[in-house]
Amino acid sequence: MNTPAILCLGPAASTLARRLADALRGEVHGTTRVSGADVTFAHAGEHIRALFAAGRPIVALMASGALIRILAPLLADKGTEPPVLCVAEDASAVVPLLGGHHGANDLARRIAVVLDVAPAITTAGDLRFGVALDAPPEGYALENPADAKGVMAELLSGEHAWIEGRADWLEASSIPVSDDGRVSLSVTDAARQPAPLELLYRPKTLVLGIGAERGAPPEEAVALAERVLAESGLSPLSLAAVASLDLKADEPAIHAVAARYGVPARFFDAARLEAETPRLANPSEVVFREAGCHGVSEGAALAGAGADGALVVAKRKSARATAALARAPRPVDPATIGRARGSLFVVGIGPGGAQWRSPEVSAMVARASDLVGYSLYLDLLGPLATGKQRHDFDLGAEEARVRFALELAAEGRDVALVCSGDAGIYAMATLVFELIDRGDVSHSARRVAIAVSPGISALQAAAARAGAPLGHDFCTISLSDLLTPWEDIQRRVKAAAEGDFVIAFYNPVSKRRRTQLAHARDVLLSHRPAETPVVLATNLGREGESVRIVELQHLAVDEVDMLTVVVVGSTNTRAFTSGEGRTYAYTPRGYAAKAGSGIGS
Repeated sequence: MNTPAILCLGPAASTLARRLADALRGEVHGTTRVSGADVTFAHAGEHIRALFAAGRPIVALMASGALIRILAPLLADKGTEPPVLCVAEDASAVVPLLGGHHGANDLARRIAVVLDVAPAITTAGDLRFGVALDAPPEGYALENPADAKGVMAELLSGEHAWIEGRADWLEASSIPVSDDGRVSLSVTDAARQPAPLELLYRPKTLVLGIGAERGAPPEEAVALAERVLAESGLSPLSLAAVASLDLKADEPAIHAVAARYGVPARFFDAARLEAETPRLANPSEVVFREAGCHGVSEGAALAGAGADGALVVAKRKSARATAALARAPRPVDPATIGRARGSLFVVGIGPGGAQWRSPEVSAMVARASDLVGYSLYLDLLGPLATGKQRHDFDLGAEEARVRFALELAAEGRDVALVCSGDAGIYAMATLVFELIDRGDVSHSARRVAIAVSPGISALQAAAARAGAPLGHDFCTISLSDLLTPWEDIQRRVKAAAEGDFVIAFYNPVSKRRRTQLAHARDVLLSHRPAETPVVLATNLGREGESVRIVELQHLAVDEVDMLTVVVVGSTNTRAFTSGEGRTYAYTPRGYAAKAGSGIGS
C-alpha cells in the first residue's frame, strides 16, 4: 500500500495526526495552521482530490460528510478507489468510507487498535464471512472481479459454495461450503474462463525468466514473454515476478516485460543461477563463458520458483532475447527471491522546513528504506525520517557519502541521498553522475535507478525573504577554492561584475578562508554603485533565521559565516523601506531605459 496521508485541518488534531502517522508509517498533511506537518497545503478540497486521484490512502481527521462532498465528483469505479477513512478528532471513531476491499477495512482495524475503539466496518462480506471475496490477499489475483457482487449476493442469501483448489484464506473463512454448492470458488493457474457463479482466483505461482542482449528491443522481449505464457496454458495473472541475471538489472527490455504484467523484476547473481545448472533443460557453454552461468532465463525462472518448483516452458528464443517459465507449488513472494533493482533518490529538502519541501521529495523520502546524508540534514526531515535506516555522515567527505549511497542502492535498497537546498546546485547530484561516469563505483552501483528531485535553493530562499532581487539576469558563484582554482574564481567574479549580473555567492567564507569575499566586494565596487543592495541570509527556514540588507560599501566579511548566502544586486537593483519599517530589495524586470515600454508585462 502507498504511504497513507493523515489529513489534519487544524492544530487541535495535530497530536492525534502525528500519533496515527507514526503508527501507520504515514505522513501528516496539514494546513498552514498545523505546525510540524510533513506536507503543507492551503486548500483542503484541492489537496484531498489530488491525493485521491494519485491513489494515496487517505485518513482524514474531519467530518465524514465534508469529506464525502469533496470526493463525490471523483467517484466512478470502486475497483480503482484508494482507501479513504474518517477518524473523529476526539479519537472516538474510525470509519472506512471508500476502498473497503482495497485496504480500507484493514487500515481501519489497525487504527482501531491504536485508538482502542471498534472500527465501523459495514462491508457485508467482511462482517458475515470474515473475507472480502473481491479483494484476495497478497499472492492471489481475482480473474473476474465484476462477478464478485453477484456471487456474494448468492452467498448472503443462503447459497453454499464449492471450493476447488487450495487457499488457506478461503478455507479459514466462514463461507458456507457443501459438495453441491451452486457457487464455485476456484483457485487455479490454468488459463480458462470462469463459469457462471464462479470466482476464479489465480495463485501467484509463476516466475518468468528473461535473458536479453544489451539494448534488446523491449517490444521483442514482451512479445516473447507473451508467446511463452500462451504456450504454457497458464494464466498471466498467476505471474508473480520476472527474473533475470543481476548484470541485466538496468536492461529496459527486462523492465518492460515486468511492466507489461504489473509484477516486480528480481535479479540473481551468476553464482546463484549457476547452482541451477543440474535442473536446466538447455545448459549452454556459450552462456557460461559470457555470463558465468549455464543459463539465464531457465536459471532465473527456477531460482525464483524455488527448490520445489519446476520448468513449465523451457527456454524459448527470439532474435535478441530468451524466456522460460517455472511454476512453484505455492504462491511466490517476490520480496523473498533475488533482489530488486536498487533506487537512489537524490533529493533537495530546501532550507529544511517541511513547508518548503516539495511533495515529490517527501514521497521519495517516504518510499526510501535508507537515508544517507549530513546529520543535520537528516535531522531536518523530522518525523519523515521515522522508521528509516539512517546513515549519518559528518560535513565534508562528500565523495565517500555519495559512493556509500550508490553501493547501498546496489544491494537492491531504495536509498534517499539527502541534500539541503537544491540537490543539483553545489550539492550531491552532480557527484553521483560524476562517479558513475568515471567508473569509480561497482558495476552493480552503476545499474541502480536514479531520480533527482529539486528543492528550494539557498538563493531562491534568500531572494524570497528579501523581496525580489533575482527579478532580472543573475548568476551564482562559489567562493570556495577547495574544488575550483582561485584564479578561475577571480575571473568569474570579474566577468559577472562587468556583465552587471545580480550575483549569489555560495560558500562566501570559512574558518580559514576570509579574503575571497573581500576581494569580490572590491571588484564589484569598481563596477556598480557603493549603495548597491546586498542581501545577507543565514539559517533560512530554520531556527536563528536572519535576513539583512546592507549597502555594498558596508559589506563586512566578519558579519558573514558559512551558513550565509550573499546576494549582491546589479546596478538596477533597488532597496526601499515599507511603511511597517521593513526593507525590501528588488531588481526590475525591465531596465530603466525600457521603462514604460511594457517589456516583461
